[in-house]
Amino acid sequence: MASTDDVSHSREKLERCPPGHNGRDVALSELAEALRDRFQREHNIDDLNGAIALYRDALKLRPTGNHKRSFSLIHLAACLSKRYEDQGASADLEEAVSLGRAALELRPPGHPYRALSLYNLACDLKKRFQKLNDMRDLDEAIELHRVALELRPSGHAHRSSSLHELAICLSNRHDKQGVVADLEEAITLGRAALELRPPGHPHRGILLHNLACDLRTRFQKQANASDLEEAIELHRAALELRPLGHPRRSASLHQLAVCLSSRYDNQGTIADLEEAVTLGRAALDLRPPGHPYRAAALHNLACDLRKQFQKEADMHHLEEAIELLRAALELRPSGHPNRSSSLHALALCLSDRYDNQGAAADLEEAVTLGHAALELCSPGHPDRVVVLYNHACDLLKKFRKQADMPATSSLHRATSVVCPTGMADVASSLSELSLHLWDRFQKQATTSDLDDAICLATYALELRLPRRSHHDIPVGAWIQGLAQGTDSDGHVMLGREVDNLRDLANYHRARFQRQDTFVDLNAAIEMYRSVLQFHPTGHPSRASSLHDLAQCLADRFRQPPPTSDLDEAIALEQEALQLLIPGDPSYDMSRCSLTAYLQMKIGAQGAIPSSNPPSVTHFDIKQVIRNVAFDTLKAMPPRLLHTYTGILCNREAQVSHFMASQQYNQLLSSCATCDPAQQMKLIHTVVSKYFQFVMLSHRWGRGEPLLHDVEGHPIYGMSTRGGLGKLQTFCLVACERDYLWAWSDTCCIDKDSSAELQEAIGSMFAWYRRSALTIVYLSDVPDTESFGSSEWFQRGWTLQELLASERVLFYTLNWTLYKNLTSSNHKADDAVLEELERATGIESRFLTSFSPGMDDARSRLQWASLRRTTRPEDIAYSLFGIFNLHLPVLYGEPAENALGRLLAEIVSQSGDTSVLDWVGEASPYHSCFPAQITSYQMLPSPPLPPDAEEHVTMKERPASLLTALQTLYRSLDKSPLPRFLNRRLTLPCIAHPVTVVRLKGTAPKYTYEIQASGLRALEITLPSELENEILLQGGLQLVRPWHSKLLGPSAGLHTTPEEQLLLALGRPFNALLLTELPHSEYKRIASSTLITAQPADLTSILQSEIRTFDIV
Repeated sequence: MASTDDVSHSREKLERCPPGHNGRDVALSELAEALRDRFQREHNIDDLNGAIALYRDALKLRPTGNHKRSFSLIHLAACLSKRYEDQGASADLEEAVSLGRAALELRPPGHPYRALSLYNLACDLKKRFQKLNDMRDLDEAIELHRVALELRPSGHAHRSSSLHELAICLSNRHDKQGVVADLEEAITLGRAALELRPPGHPHRGILLHNLACDLRTRFQKQANASDLEEAIELHRAALELRPLGHPRRSASLHQLAVCLSSRYDNQGTIADLEEAVTLGRAALDLRPPGHPYRAAALHNLACDLRKQFQKEADMHHLEEAIELLRAALELRPSGHPNRSSSLHALALCLSDRYDNQGAAADLEEAVTLGHAALELCSPGHPDRVVVLYNHACDLLKKFRKQADMPATSSLHRATSVVCPTGMADVASSLSELSLHLWDRFQKQATTSDLDDAICLATYALELRLPRRSHHDIPVGAWIQGLAQGTDSDGHVMLGREVDNLRDLANYHRARFQRQDTFVDLNAAIEMYRSVLQFHPTGHPSRASSLHDLAQCLADRFRQPPPTSDLDEAIALEQEALQLLIPGDPSYDMSRCSLTAYLQMKIGAQGAIPSSNPPSVTHFDIKQVIRNVAFDTLKAMPPRLLHTYTGILCNREAQVSHFMASQQYNQLLSSCATCDPAQQMKLIHTVVSKYFQFVMLSHRWGRGEPLLHDVEGHPIYGMSTRGGLGKLQTFCLVACERDYLWAWSDTCCIDKDSSAELQEAIGSMFAWYRRSALTIVYLSDVPDTESFGSSEWFQRGWTLQELLASERVLFYTLNWTLYKNLTSSNHKADDAVLEELERATGIESRFLTSFSPGMDDARSRLQWASLRRTTRPEDIAYSLFGIFNLHLPVLYGEPAENALGRLLAEIVSQSGDTSVLDWVGEASPYHSCFPAQITSYQMLPSPPLPPDAEEHVTMKERPASLLTALQTLYRSLDKSPLPRFLNRRLTLPCIAHPVTVVRLKGTAPKYTYEIQASGLRALEITLPSELENEILLQGGLQLVRPWHSKLLGPSAGLHTTPEEQLLLALGRPFNALLLTELPHSEYKRIASSTLITAQPADLTSILQSEIRTFDIV
């Protein structure tokens, strides 16, 4: 009550000091101070907002030169800083810094309050560093704190605060830059501060906590067990000072758990691990969904549970760890600084579960996650080595499963080793496997084998890199240093590393020859140069190294424009011939190469380089054709049915068919006689035509054949029952139409491979778009009936297949063309197109010329709203291609999560708020998203007022209206884009605070009259009653979601942007009803009914309040 009495007393005093009164500035400041004190007690943000407004008024009455101006500046800065802490608005923090600097200028050296200004400004700069990660802010904060500390000598009441804040800043700088002196000084200052806050001091807890954290950091660097023991002791003491209900109790629980887990790692005492898990669970309970540090609690508890699993082999611990890490990963999206650690930890757990249960999907996901973690741990990252090591082990497990992989002893050791001493074994096994993949590539020319060989060899080389005392460097930079002779550690490179490097160079050159990628050629040249450094004169392999490098340089010379590489290639081959004996095969190879290079040099000197692409010589024509064939197949499904034989073929088999065909022989002959400039065009034309393929679109039935049913067996010799008969007829129809290749989703995808399934779903739209023809089989449409009622039009996946396919033929029950239409494309038949429009509700312009993307997202969701899928989550996955999005496919997740992730990505990438326009049950994923896609069925458009389309120019309006409208237009135009992050939707809106909610009708339906600022009164009818708590606490808002593209021009209206805005805002709109939650967050309610709102009048439009809401 004392605080409330102070406020009342101060208000009375202010009333006695009206504007113009000499004491008004003091009265304003005293009332502001009273409101600020009450805010600190009761945490009512209105008090803080009021204090800020009053301090601003006082500042206006204390202009430059007023002796009290510095007090107003510093008090206003402090309140703004406090509001930033509470609400996170960056503008408050920026203003606080600016005001703090102004206050400091008015308090020069010798001023009695200079120390306070230094301290406060430094604290705000530290906050800005934590927000923007700008080291200049942190360095300046440290400098200011040091000066403040000098002004607060021993015995000063606030010395402990300066010691503590300076320690925090130094600790932060150590975390960023790794300078040990900063950490040591932070610990020394922390101890000094703690001595000044003895037991009983109200702020002793935070000092205990921060000092313990710094000691644990030093333990991690120096492995001094006494630091860890002291950290545990201090954290226990801090925890005692933070009982149940204390806002920082979760932090003490969490950090104590981390220390105990570290001691378990160091000493192996199971009691430490058990206590760490117990404390971790307690910390997680205090960090519910929405808490900013929930992800860290989930992650660390999961890591401790994995340790329990490793100790006790209890699968329950591992399953819970996986569940927790998936939840943590959702809270650490792309761009989060700790995402790599969650990816890595989840990969470890899935790898453990694979070791225990053998589920291939776990290993596939572990490899995918490990690769993603490694991508985020760039060279120099402290965790890169351990992430690389564990990812490499998972890759070895994956390749070990393949039937033709060598069962080497080093591979067995590598896949079972669990300690860092196994790093050499892992590197050796990676090298062996890369060589095996290289051999297989040379036999089968499978590009993926070459890519995998490069990946494994690169990892092996990185695991063998000399470990630097200060940081690691990228493999490429290390190789470049070797090649240029600037790497000081080069002399320690052993024979196996040199062999590893040469193998990797060979792989990159081969990929250049196949894909014409200069990055690979340049990489090969650098690597061959590095190898040459370790093969000096007299080395038995020097001649071959010279020849390898010369070949690459000649390759680079052949690419326009010519370079000086040819001269160096000639010199290298000349030196190689000096080292070789005539008659040796290597001698002949170098001699032939030297002759070719000299001929190239002679020809180059007498000719101007042509801008035409280089022609293909007879020597490498077969390899070029093969390369083009594989490049063409990259954009196609990895398996296709050969319609002549009925055999399912992978890409290698498809290319083999081509190279045994008459088309291939004719192409070879044509290339030998045609204009060299036309060779590549001819090759691409012939190859593309040969590999034209047909896609099947159908409704799955009983007995559909899967991959394992048809792989290795001609389908024409199998049973004709069930789905096999359908597959056979489909291939025959494709064959009759002179197509050699066909694809069906039943048997051409390995559905047991999560990675392949993910790739297939991500590529499905592109495959249907690229196909020469899509055959739609309507098994429920008799030959003489219309297809409008077919179940095919009600399935989720078929929507994508219909929109993506450019040429379509419909077949009925007995495989008869629909209505016996002989057209080569039923989409080009006007009568069929009209039927398709009626059956789908999609305009013909989209049916015939659809572009994937997020334009008009609301209409695309409406097309899918009446469709269904067997697996509920597939309804979202089936739309990925339509929206041109590539998202993880997570079978088993709730359907509302799958739909929520899709909608969140649409909002994040496009800012399109039309996806919020739905009626139905809200999703647990987010209150602004529907639980089911059926909520996007047709909504009635808000009726236009009678004069809505009247053309009224601004010339007929007063000038003040134009000014107000221009101001509103600029405000809306500058409003931020909607964005979705961490399940929080940041949404710019035109806000209408609700002033009255009155219940008019009761069960079974509840009708409410709602009045909101700036809107006409409206009624809504709900199936259930609004909660009393919502009605009593207030804070309801009716909002019109806004996006700047809504200000775009209206076709056919010769009006200014302001006139268009006035016309748009005057119309009825579909409003969202929001209720306020703690922490300035909002939630959508009453989504089960359409809320149509309309502005009250022109004045209300011009006074529109533009706000940005954080909605959960």
